Amino acid sequence: MLKKIFDVYGKYGFLLSQLVERDFKTKYRRSVLGMLWSLLNPLLIMVVQYMVFSTLFRFDIPNYSVYLLSGIVMFNYMSEATSQAMTCIIQNASLINKVYIPKYIYPFSRVLSTGVNFVLSLAALYIVIIVAGMKITYVHFALLYAILCMFVFIMGLSLLLASLMVFFRDTQFLYSIALTIWTYLTPIFYPESILPPYMISVMEFNPMYHFIRFVRFIILNGGIPDPKAWVYCALFAIISLTIGAYVFKRNQNKFILNL
Repeated sequence: MLKKIFDVYGKYGFLLSQLVERDFKTKYRRSVLGMLWSLLNPLLIMVVQYMVFSTLFRFDIPNYSVYLLSGIVMFNYMSEATSQAMTCIIQNASLINKVYIPKYIYPFSRVLSTGVNFVLSLAALYIVIIVAGMKITYVHFALLYAILCMFVFIMGLSLLLASLMVFFRDTQFLYSIALTIWTYLTPIFYPESILPPYMISVMEFNPMYHFIRFVRFIILNGGIPDPKAWVYCALFAIISLTIGAYVFKRNQNKFILNL
């Protein structure tokens, strides 16, 4: 299924580019600042959370602004991409009923279009890294591995959510609650050190914890994460895509009966 997803460029490249462009333009339609929001949004969230958590709770984290923004950028991409992909089959019902297109192209296009925002958000992160006076070295290329693994993880989760949404419309409301819980269970704005030992064990099952931790280790420590971190990222990506692709493929022929 992974090969088929990426082979979509060859056969349906033009259509995919049109879907991505449409989704991207729709998001910023009638917006004065347009694409600048992709830069400003994570920065504004960082400023607010930085003022709250660094002042009131006084977390003693070196380069806290970079620590905070790296978590925000990574988690926001996952949250936005999966939320957008979840409704893609329903929102494209008229097109699905008229033209045959591999249905996985719809969640794929949503993950790609939000990926454009993610890239712009990464630019905002590197602006903060430079302002903070931190070094950017060759080890930063290892970030591509974590980003690729997270992309595959998001794709798998998006396929699963898009399938569930067709049959259970309450999925969007349940997922919204799940995202809120997931946000607080991920060390985005607080350090791992404040967690009790049993919570650290629970974190081992949180995919976003591993992706964010991988990225932070490279940026904040300037080193390469240990082999265990590489394995965890790949493992969660493979598991997510395997489950998502299986559920989507098994149910895609039934979608048209429920749209």
